[in-house]
Amino acid sequence: MVTKLSTLFIGHGWSGVTCNHSNALLPFPSPRLLPTSCKMRQRNFSSQHKRQQTKKVSPGRPPMDTNLEPNGDESIEFQNSTSHGVSSSDLETTATNNNDQSFAVKHTNVTDFDSSTLLEETKSLEDADGGDHLSSVRLEDLIGMIRNAEKNILLLNQARVRALEDLDKILTEKEGLQGEINILEMRLAETDARIKVAAHDKIHVELLEGQLEKLKNELSGRGDTNGSEHDMYENQKTPLSPDTSFHSFRKELSSLRTENMSLNDDIKKLKAELSNVMEADERVIILEKERSSLAAALKNLESRFAVAQEDVAKLSTLKFECKDLWEKVETLQVLLDKATKQADQAILVLQQNHELRKKVDRLEESLEEANVYRLSSEKMQQYNELMQQKIKLMEERLQRSDQEIHSHVQLYQESVKEFQDTLNSLKEDSKRRALDEPVDDMPREFWTRLLLIVDGWLLEKKLSSTDAKLLREMVWKRDGRIRDAYFTCKDKNEHEAVATFLRLTSSPARPGLHIIHIAAEMAPVAKVGGLGDVVSGLSKALQKKGHLVEIVLPKYDCMQYDRIGDLRVLDVVVESYFDGRLFKNKIWVGTVEGLPVYFIEPHHPDKFFWRGQFYGEKDDFRRFSFFSRAALELLLQAGKKPDIIHCHDWQTAFVAPLYWDLYTPKGLNSARICFTCHNFEYQGTAPASELASCGLEVYQLNRPDRMQDNSAHDRVNPVKGAIVFSNIVTTVSPSYAQEVRTTEGGHGLNATLNSHSKKFVGILNGIDTDAWNPATDTFLKVQYSADDLQGKAENKEAIRKHLGLSSADARQPLVIFFSVMSKHYLRF
Repeated sequence: MVTKLSTLFIGHGWSGVTCNHSNALLPFPSPRLLPTSCKMRQRNFSSQHKRQQTKKVSPGRPPMDTNLEPNGDESIEFQNSTSHGVSSSDLETTATNNNDQSFAVKHTNVTDFDSSTLLEETKSLEDADGGDHLSSVRLEDLIGMIRNAEKNILLLNQARVRALEDLDKILTEKEGLQGEINILEMRLAETDARIKVAAHDKIHVELLEGQLEKLKNELSGRGDTNGSEHDMYENQKTPLSPDTSFHSFRKELSSLRTENMSLNDDIKKLKAELSNVMEADERVIILEKERSSLAAALKNLESRFAVAQEDVAKLSTLKFECKDLWEKVETLQVLLDKATKQADQAILVLQQNHELRKKVDRLEESLEEANVYRLSSEKMQQYNELMQQKIKLMEERLQRSDQEIHSHVQLYQESVKEFQDTLNSLKEDSKRRALDEPVDDMPREFWTRLLLIVDGWLLEKKLSSTDAKLLREMVWKRDGRIRDAYFTCKDKNEHEAVATFLRLTSSPARPGLHIIHIAAEMAPVAKVGGLGDVVSGLSKALQKKGHLVEIVLPKYDCMQYDRIGDLRVLDVVVESYFDGRLFKNKIWVGTVEGLPVYFIEPHHPDKFFWRGQFYGEKDDFRRFSFFSRAALELLLQAGKKPDIIHCHDWQTAFVAPLYWDLYTPKGLNSARICFTCHNFEYQGTAPASELASCGLEVYQLNRPDRMQDNSAHDRVNPVKGAIVFSNIVTTVSPSYAQEVRTTEGGHGLNATLNSHSKKFVGILNGIDTDAWNPATDTFLKVQYSADDLQGKAENKEAIRKHLGLSSADARQPLVIFFSVMSKHYLRF
């Protein structure tokens, strides 16, 4: 970096710096600048960097009476610093005709006291605490080096004062320059005004020249005939010819041009002076930057000096500590010798103890053998005594058993007589009940078809509700008479078939419960997750136990219709309330894996279930609240009297409040409500105003103890409403039931579940053994059963090949798990 300033260079130590000064003249009278040229280089003042360069010495005991002396290049540097010292040249001041001032400052041979020397010595003394060898350094030399450093700092302070004086001079010169700049700006403004006036005059002169040319043309255009008269007339007049006036104009024009040229020269000079002023400002800025760098360097040197003083203060304490450490080392050496002697003696004692220990072990082994023999003999004596006591007890029991056998024989003879009498009565009863025995030779689909026929006739008003109930119970009981009646009227028309069935009406005993599932899914026709499997599997299991099971589903457009048997539409329309009016619903019936299923198709302009998907619509709350009310309306109009209405998840959670608030007063009051939540994470919350669409009272249900959401008081929660209004609430497992009652797993419903804990239970989900039967599963390579291990092994080998697993060890276990990837399943 090259600048024009009288400055001092601080680098790696004090090095010779020469600053040559020359005078610079400005085009206007003012105090002159003092230009100098300085070159600076970067310098790292970090003492920590120098500590890292210290040399490690070999460990050993240093002689305590040795004087501390510098070694190597450090001593040479110190001698140079003491011998040469600090030399500075005089300041020379010369005066010129313009009162210009300049000065020359020469700083040469200024040697910096490098703090690395002192830090190396301090580092060597610090290493003495760990037993390292101290480098030989003289304390007197260190004191001399510190004094030399103080001298250098004084010189640096003097240089700093001189630099501040130079800066003050520069600031005064800057103020003078600023005043001259202001004067020049005023002169420049005057010059601009004069230029404007000159331009105006130039325009005026051009106009006059034009008029002059016109006059010349007029004069030349006049005829020669009147030339003499014109001459005589001109001679008589005052001599103001056009030539003279033109000459005067030309003179005035030339004077204006010369004045314009002089003004242009003045403008150029002013611009040159302005550029010089700008250069002076730049120089002042550069000088201020160099001043700040000098101040930073001075602060760095002061900090280094403070560190050096602290290190010197530590030297005296380190020397005494080193003496103490060596005394301790000598005492430790003595103790070590004693310890080695004691260790040798201890080794001999341990060897003797080891031999004694072997002898003791042998004696203990022999003693244990003797104890074993003694204990065995004592046990034999006790065993003999116990055997004698048992023999006596057996003899006593034998006598008692003889007496009991005699009494039992008598009782047996009496019971044989009673059994014979009972057998005779049972034979007579079996003959009487032979006609009423249920028929098991027909498949479940047959009885489901009969049940749907009876319900269809009821909805079409071809049967009364009483007759339909009796016929439904005969189908439920699998009465042989209704089977025979069906085959009898198979080729007859519908009117004759109805008459044939009416002859069978009676009041047989009821075999089980009537259960109706209202759900959004059912496998395999409408399946998204585990809900569909639970609905179909649970319904089939209940049907096997003798219960009457029916399912109500929405009629989706995306169902697997090929899995529905005997699908047909009933000649009846069920109207349900929604959005303040009645909407018609078409009812379809069919069988799914032997189960009777009712499909509701709403005639609503929004086409609720004609969307191409089961869930995921923005109006799911409206879709499934409509379906829940339409399902209850179907049960009411069909005259069904179920024992249990089972609803699943939030989609059909509306059934519980609708049943108790609206349909129980209408006569649908025979059932109890069971609600099963398969995942409490999905709750179907919505604004409270949307609850009014299905006919429920918002102001009555949007309360904390009913359907109001626990997190947002302006929203309703269908799952919470089902928990409150159901008679029993179930979930997929006992562990999940415990988890959802906690704050972490309850998703905001833990308080509601805890308040209704008496009716909340977890039932572990099972599987459909008919669908998941390896003996009939066509997707397996080889069918197998619990007794056919060979088939299982072949399937294991096939899955290994399919997954690319190793088959080296055929007996290595293979575990495969698949399930829904949901948060509450992952916690299990």
